[in-house]
Amino acid sequence: MLELSDIKSSQEELQDYYTQLSAQHVTPAWIDGGISIEPRSKAVPHLWRWRDLRPQAMRAAELVGTQQAERRVLRLTNPELAGVSASNTLVANIQIVMPGEIARAHRHSAAALRLIIEGRGGYTVVNGERLPMFPGDLVLTPNWTWHDHANDTDAPMIWLDGLDTPLVRMLEAGFYEEYHQERQDLGAGVNSSPWHYPMSEMRAALQRLAAADSGGTVDGIALEYTNRRTGGPVMPTIACYMQLLRPREKTRAARRVCCTNYHVVEGAGHSIVGGQRLDWEDKDVFTVPTWTFHEHVNSGDRPAFLFSFSDAPVMKALSLYREETRA
Repeated sequence: MLELSDIKSSQEELQDYYTQLSAQHVTPAWIDGGISIEPRSKAVPHLWRWRDLRPQAMRAAELVGTQQAERRVLRLTNPELAGVSASNTLVANIQIVMPGEIARAHRHSAAALRLIIEGRGGYTVVNGERLPMFPGDLVLTPNWTWHDHANDTDAPMIWLDGLDTPLVRMLEAGFYEEYHQERQDLGAGVNSSPWHYPMSEMRAALQRLAAADSGGTVDGIALEYTNRRTGGPVMPTIACYMQLLRPREKTRAARRVCCTNYHVVEGAGHSIVGGQRLDWEDKDVFTVPTWTFHEHVNSGDRPAFLFSFSDAPVMKALSLYREETRA
């Protein structure tokens, strides 16, 4: 007959055995934390206010030049992640380039996105292609693409950076290389870049869906940015979305196995994340940890646009993704 074994050893015997294992750098799994029933993120819900971030970005521009800083970036760090990043796998940064400045060309293993917050007409060069940067535009610098930034306008350029740096670092797969000169030479222009998604186009598409009342999903009126070459996520490790919340609209509470960082392109409202209320307004940033219930409410009298990016493509590729909606 087959049955569970029942071996009652003395504490002295067990402790002696564990000491021997420790000396050999071995740990018995049955005393090390048990089984995880469901994901419990170390990260916590948190919101960074634009009214606090912008003055600090401007101060950084007074104190540090782009000669001194490879990228003049303020990294938003989750209170429970020891100053590392906004979420476990994805960073959310604020980057500023002042009039007449450049940020030198380089490339790296980490994939990156830029969601433009402020400025009209600066640009990023990706593999020789000049991409304009206007508020709400999404600009991609996929992994190992050459990229540099420049501001040829008379006003500051500020944007949100999103990168998969923590994931790449955890996988010990990070490479970095500087370009042989400070700026790339510009190639021939193209009509439709695979790395530039204008806000004007996304806004129009969402407004068409709203006019047709095509909501009904968990996220209401929402669209995913898709890779123009493959039709899949914009980058292998990062998915990007934009959702429209009509005045007084509320989404259904849901949770997903993926880390998600949000940026309020425009609007005012609040989100309930893991039971915590985060009140947001224009240009704020907040994070939703993995497997955490969240819902969004537009409490204003104008439409709200929420941009978000997550590591969902990674979870789906590894067959780890799942989602759940509250009734």
